[in-house]
Amino acid sequence: MTRHGGWYRQEPFTGQTSVGQHRPPVPSLNLLSRTLFRLILGWACVVAQASWAHDSWIRAMPGGASLEIGTGNRFPVMDVGVGPDNVKQSHCTDGESVVTLQAGMAGPRSLPLVPTGGLQPLACWVELGALDVVIDPALVQVYFNDIQAPAATRQAWADQQARGLRWQETYRKFARIELAAAAEAQTTLRLQARKPAGLPLEIVVLGEQALAARAPLQFQVLRDGTPLADFPVEFVSARSPVGIWRRTDGQGRLRESLPFPGRWLLRGTDLRPAPGEVDRWASRFVTLAIELR
Repeated sequence: MTRHGGWYRQEPFTGQTSVGQHRPPVPSLNLLSRTLFRLILGWACVVAQASWAHDSWIRAMPGGASLEIGTGNRFPVMDVGVGPDNVKQSHCTDGESVVTLQAGMAGPRSLPLVPTGGLQPLACWVELGALDVVIDPALVQVYFNDIQAPAATRQAWADQQARGLRWQETYRKFARIELAAAAEAQTTLRLQARKPAGLPLEIVVLGEQALAARAPLQFQVLRDGTPLADFPVEFVSARSPVGIWRRTDGQGRLRESLPFPGRWLLRGTDLRPAPGEVDRWASRFVTLAIELR
């Protein structure tokens, strides 16, 4: 993961990511005055407050025959690409068959993905491998605000801080997309393409209707195949930096009428104590990219 301005970056070769830490060849902070450092840190935190997100999502490339996946501070801008070696699985469906995605040459901001066999997809999904992250205490609250972390998580972190511990986390990412072609497909094929893919965390479209602005839409969040209740999801339009936050009901469902046509991203983060590990956290980031008529 990479944060704008170097505040969130992946350590080379180690699978370890550091947030708010600077390593050689950056000059030692002893060379900076304490006042200057505080100003720099304060400025970075203000910028981060506006868009701490580090989501990964899929989008269609011009022509619609291929796709790309990338990571960004805020949809729709991709800031950094995904390494092909970090793609754990990637598939597409046309509602009848499922094929794998062939990764192309990684670019600085995205990784091209091409469906095999010439399939014209209606929906695709990608699972990325697990990575570790360490976040500076000053930025953890920014992270919490960005994902709408619950009070229990904030209190658990406060208890860790009181014991002088740092934030350590293992994160995984899961991305889906329903392509614009789904709106023109036969209803039976569209329904098939919307079926869950079995990802550890995913957002799926419910119903048979084509996606359209100002129409009632339904979605469902599934964790390990089970509806995830009271889960915060943000709806973000490519046309506006202001997102719409909603929480799932008891069946993991969301109901929303979105105001704008065009591209939207549904994003959420499931953050929990890491199972079997003391004072460590595990997260699952999920996105669903859609296009409204």
